[in-house]
Amino acid sequence: MMTERLRTHLLPVAVMALAVLALWYAGALWLNAPQVLDGFARAHTDHWTLSEFARQAFSQKRPILPTPDQIASEMVQSLTGYPVTHVRNLLFHTAVTAGSALTGFGMGVVLGILLAIGIVQVKTLESSLLPWVITSQTIPVLAIAPMVVVILGNIGFSGLLPKAVISMYLCFFPITIGMVKGLRSADPLSLDLMRTYSANGQQTFWLLRLPSALPYLFTSLKIAVAASVVGAIVAELPTGGQAGLGARLLSGSYYGQTVQIWSALVMSALLSVSLVWLIGLMERFVVTGKRGGTR
Repeated sequence: MMTERLRTHLLPVAVMALAVLALWYAGALWLNAPQVLDGFARAHTDHWTLSEFARQAFSQKRPILPTPDQIASEMVQSLTGYPVTHVRNLLFHTAVTAGSALTGFGMGVVLGILLAIGIVQVKTLESSLLPWVITSQTIPVLAIAPMVVVILGNIGFSGLLPKAVISMYLCFFPITIGMVKGLRSADPLSLDLMRTYSANGQQTFWLLRLPSALPYLFTSLKIAVAASVVGAIVAELPTGGQAGLGARLLSGSYYGQTVQIWSALVMSALLSVSLVWLIGLMERFVVTGKRGGTR
C-alpha cells in the first residue's frame, strides 16, 4: 500500500519538480548566454566548449536568471552567515513581513466575518454593501498602497499599521465572500427543523449556520493568508523601509542583485506556504473534530 501511495502521490510531484528544474536551467542557459558571449569576446576567447559555456552561464555574479543552486547558496549564506537579528539575514526580513501580514490577516478576518454576518443577517446590506465590497477589489493594490501609507502617516500612524491595513485590504474580500457562501449553505431541512423547535436567529446562527460555514471559512482563510503576505510585501515598497522582504526586493533591484531578489521571492513563497499549511492544520482539528464530535 505504501508503494502504491508513493507511485500515485510522490512520483507525479517528483516528475513535475524535475521538469521545472530542467526548464529552469535551460532558461538560465538561454537568458544568460549574451553575458557569457560578451565575456568571451572581452577575453578574446574564440574557442570554447559547451561545458565551459554552461559553466559560465550558471555562475554569473549578476545573472539575468539565476539557477536554483545559486538561489539556494545565497539563502544558506544569508541564513547561516549572519545572526538572526542582522539586517542581512533573510529570517530577519521574513519576520518583519510576517508580523505585518499576520496583523493585517487578523484584521481582515474580523472585518470579513463581520461583513459576512451583516450581509446574511440583514437583507438590505446585500444590495447596499456587497457591491461596494466587490468594487473595492477593482482598485489595484499598487495604486492604493502609497495613498494608505501617506494618509496614515499624516495622522501619526507609521511602521506596522499601514502595512497591516494594506494586507487587510487584500485578504478581507475572500473571507467575506466565502463566509457569506458558507452561512447560506445550511441545509434547508435543518433550518425548518430549527424553526419547528422555535429557535431564534442567534441560536440558529451558532448551532447551524456557523458550523456549516466552517469549511468555506477555512478555504477562504488559506487564500486570504497568502494574499496578506503579498499585501505586506507590496506595502513595504513605498515606505522606503530597511526591513522586510519587500525592502529586500527593492534593494536588490536597485543594485542589480538578481540572486538576492530571487532568494527573497523564494523566502516569501516559503512563508506563504507555511502559513497556508498552518491554516490547513487548524482546519483539520476544528472541522474534522466537529464532525467527529457530531458523530
